[in-house]
Amino acid sequence: MHGLMQRHELLISSILEHAARHHGDGELVSRRADGSLSRTNYATLAVRARKLVSVLRELGVEAGDRVGTLAMNSDRHMELYYAISGMGAVCNTINPRLSHDDVAYIMGHAEDSVIFCDPQFLPIVAAVAPKVESLRAVVVLSDAAPAAEMPPQVALHDYETLMDRANPIPHWPQFDENTASGLCYTSGTTGRPKGVLYSNRSCVLAAMASNLPDALGMRATDRVLAAVPMFHVNAWGLPYMAPMTGATLLLPGVQLDPASLLDLMNRERATFALGVPTVWLNLLNHLREKGGKIETLKRIMMGGAAMPRALMLAYGEMGIRTIQGWGMTESSPIVTINAPKPSCLKLEGEAQLSRRCAQGRVIFGADLHGEDENNHELIWDGATQGNVLFRGHWVASGYYRMPPNDNPDGWFPTGDVGVIDRDGFLTLTDRSKDLIKSGGEWISSIAIENIAVAHPDVAEAAAIAVPHEKWGERPLLIVVARAGCAPQPEALRDFCRGKMPDWSIPDRVVIAESIPHGATGKILKTELRKIYAAPPA
Repeated sequence: MHGLMQRHELLISSILEHAARHHGDGELVSRRADGSLSRTNYATLAVRARKLVSVLRELGVEAGDRVGTLAMNSDRHMELYYAISGMGAVCNTINPRLSHDDVAYIMGHAEDSVIFCDPQFLPIVAAVAPKVESLRAVVVLSDAAPAAEMPPQVALHDYETLMDRANPIPHWPQFDENTASGLCYTSGTTGRPKGVLYSNRSCVLAAMASNLPDALGMRATDRVLAAVPMFHVNAWGLPYMAPMTGATLLLPGVQLDPASLLDLMNRERATFALGVPTVWLNLLNHLREKGGKIETLKRIMMGGAAMPRALMLAYGEMGIRTIQGWGMTESSPIVTINAPKPSCLKLEGEAQLSRRCAQGRVIFGADLHGEDENNHELIWDGATQGNVLFRGHWVASGYYRMPPNDNPDGWFPTGDVGVIDRDGFLTLTDRSKDLIKSGGEWISSIAIENIAVAHPDVAEAAAIAVPHEKWGERPLLIVVARAGCAPQPEALRDFCRGKMPDWSIPDRVVIAESIPHGATGKILKTELRKIYAAPPA
């Protein structure tokens, strides 16, 4: 017997329709590249998003097509989020910090037919466009005629001209809630970036769960600074969570430096802000060096990397509560939030601080566990380490155009190692793969090594993570020279330029006589970390 309840598909477009109807005057404040502030609201955003659907159709986009974006946080990027997924197409957000080679690969692998880009990223698109066979049009998010050389089959447009001559569609299309909505590529693994294909249903459910009181708990009265970029895991769901509750969104654009963020927060009276720890460390250092004050902020959500204890304590002294969450691109991303249970209120001193620095406990709709090397589930004792796996309504079942996850019961391996205590709080202790996480961004050690060994003077190379005060971790490259050769550290760093993003280039290169190997011939990175963990004298 079925219940006598209405059924409505969980579509992303329904979030914006709700916001327009019930929070129409809810604000979106965007900082443009020239520093000026552009203001709009959810009612206007909804009309412009439906107008953008007409633009997309005029450009030949159909349901199921992939449409790329290479853009920072803005109201125009929000319009793209809703229009693309709202018509049944797929919004492929691309990280502009990636190398040109990776951008071209992502666009080609996704088969993007159209790409929308901020003006400052047009040179990237122009450079990669000849390598992307599927590309038919480039639209620059501006109101001025763009200038760039494109292949003959690729048309070049400016956004506002297209929008000015378009009419909004009368109603959002209705379709199956499992229809793909977004495609985000992660470089958090070895080799090429892998695509995580979200659905309308998964995004709506993740946003609803993220808005629970013991998660992010946004309110219509909140004014939320989005320092996490919209090209990174759907900005942790912010483009859906804020309209769902009517919260004001403050969108900083390309200006993510501490002075600009502080000015925007204070000018617009932000109450809540989200971003990786590096953003908040830079802001803290700015306040200490230049003076100033955070006037209205009450909460900071940190993710993408472990929250340093010193950061939590420093903002706590300002009366600002810091919240840590954990997840991955593959989990949309939220899986855990560090929110207290009744048992936490009994903790004092070091025990309380350690608990507050954990990655947190699972929110409803997701789950996790640890496994030993024999795939047996670990006990929750806060000491036994294991490989962390998760599953849930918004967790990937596999990667785009790759074999599905074949783990039993849908458990998805995260590549992280951690412990879970008796209250269900996860603390990450290591990584099962030798990835480097710098400022919330993944850097592949294998990618660095492959480039380094291509140098004619290098016989062998290994890249490891070393602790860094500002970025959490930075890559260190260790190389063994070929016989009769004498490679210079700075020359090797220069050799990496153009082959990877600048922020991925190792800060330091060490020329070593040998690199330790295990019995099977694999490089012993655990030994290298012991040797090179300390900073140079």
